[in-house]
Amino acid sequence: MAQKNRLKDLPDIKYVSHFKKARVSKMPMERLEAVKKSALRFREDMLSGCDVVYYRAFELIHVPYPTRYGLLNACSVPTPFLHLLNKLVVVQYDTVDGIKTLLVGPADVEANRETPFFKRLAEGFGLLNKPMRKFLAPIIRTVEDCLQEIGLKPEDIDYITYDHLHTQDLRRWLGSRDRPGYFPNAKLLVMRQEWDSTVSLLPPQRDWYCPHGLEGIDLNKVVMLDGDVMLGDGVALVHTPGHTEGNHSVVIHTPEGLFVSSENGISADSYAPLLSNIPGLKKYAQDTGMEVVLNGNTQEGGIDQYLSMVQEREIAGPSLRFPGFTNVVPSSELSAYWGFPGIKPTVRFGEISFGSPVRG
Repeated sequence: MAQKNRLKDLPDIKYVSHFKKARVSKMPMERLEAVKKSALRFREDMLSGCDVVYYRAFELIHVPYPTRYGLLNACSVPTPFLHLLNKLVVVQYDTVDGIKTLLVGPADVEANRETPFFKRLAEGFGLLNKPMRKFLAPIIRTVEDCLQEIGLKPEDIDYITYDHLHTQDLRRWLGSRDRPGYFPNAKLLVMRQEWDSTVSLLPPQRDWYCPHGLEGIDLNKVVMLDGDVMLGDGVALVHTPGHTEGNHSVVIHTPEGLFVSSENGISADSYAPLLSNIPGLKKYAQDTGMEVVLNGNTQEGGIDQYLSMVQEREIAGPSLRFPGFTNVVPSSELSAYWGFPGIKPTVRFGEISFGSPVRG
């Protein structure tokens, strides 16, 4: 069990309490209403503050993902897989300690292939593994490519975070016993529950976490969070359990409002199924009354995940780009792909940029 991390040495990070009592009721409908009300208060408070200095979303790699998980119970297309685009988001924001640079979702693509689910999928192709990899999971760019494109150096990175730790091997970025980290000054921001789960997995969880992905990492490089935090002007991490117990959403104040990112859902369609053109989603929402469509590979907490997705939607508010939809921008976003016909998102945020990077 990791030791309690103190934030007294990190004056740029402050706990917030908007959602502290939102889920205490034993009545699910009461919890839902409390989450909605708390989300609106939180949204109002964040919008009263400043935008971030810089925001840039990059697409890294296409990932095949079972349709039955990504659009749980809702999609009527028989195509067994859909395609997700994993993203890296670079954020710079003001703090009492100066401008900080945060990377959201930096993926070590090669190391992450050891995740049991995806490793079995690849091994199933035998000698065709490498050519099928190019077909099923083509790489668009690497983390290093992204930073080079915007003129940032590894030492410029202050923090890295992931909404959850599925598929992640962090040793390249943070270092381990036998090698230094690529980001010499960076600390990992993670919910304590997510870290504790990752080092003590049950079989239903194990298929989706990268073996040894945290092994040998210096705990001085890890900031354990015990709740929702503001990182500075315009950035918050909000605990949104469901997809995993320690899942959190990244909330970023941009010129287009609040962008909310996690993998509780995989598409803007997931948060507005009544507006979706994906076959099955609208009917599913009409028949069941579901306000959202879950991403359910592990289903660590279905009710909590439902609450969290509504929470994310209410924090995000309406999208200026896509009327009727919200500003929830999934960290792994559904995309159309010719190899998996029939599933195309109604709208897609893709790569977005605001501001100019501040270079060290």
